[in-house]
Amino acid sequence: MKYLVLALGNIGPEYANTRHNIGFMVADYLAEKNDARFELSRHAFVAEIKHKGKTFVLVKPTTYMNLSGKAAAHYLTSLKIPVANMIVVTDDLALPYGKLRLKGKGSAGGHNGLKHIQETLGTDEYARLRFGVDANFSKGRQVDYVLNPFSADEQIDLPTHIEKAADGVLMFGLQGLERTMNVVNTK
Repeated sequence: MKYLVLALGNIGPEYANTRHNIGFMVADYLAEKNDARFELSRHAFVAEIKHKGKTFVLVKPTTYMNLSGKAAAHYLTSLKIPVANMIVVTDDLALPYGKLRLKGKGSAGGHNGLKHIQETLGTDEYARLRFGVDANFSKGRQVDYVLNPFSADEQIDLPTHIEKAADGVLMFGLQGLERTMNVVNTK
């Protein structure tokens, strides 16, 4: 059985290690841990890993955040993966730093990447693992905040938080949405 891990972020060195790219960081961690390499494909960099008999296709869209739905639609269709087997990994300003929240449906919550996915797929019923990046910015400075790197203090615990998010992604494939929500959302 295959699972699509749609990791949200923006391509380019100027976006590497920014809060908005936490999805890419989780995908990079999973690929590195499983000796997989990303290759440029249509609308995305793609890598495939196997874990306990399941296949996870890691997708880092090259369309930039606001057009993430293009990559979602393409890989769900071309790989014949049902939407129920897709998990989107993204940043979330409404959650405290490092807090994870897994949901199976819901609004985009003002996130342009999620908004485009929902518009493109025509549904809000897909798993999304939100990684809290906090909202420590002045009014009107949201874009600057998410497009900047994590603070020095945040970077201390960042690898641990990324590992927990990656574990949540794998658990989603192994144990399903409900059981994973029960674990991820209570930590």
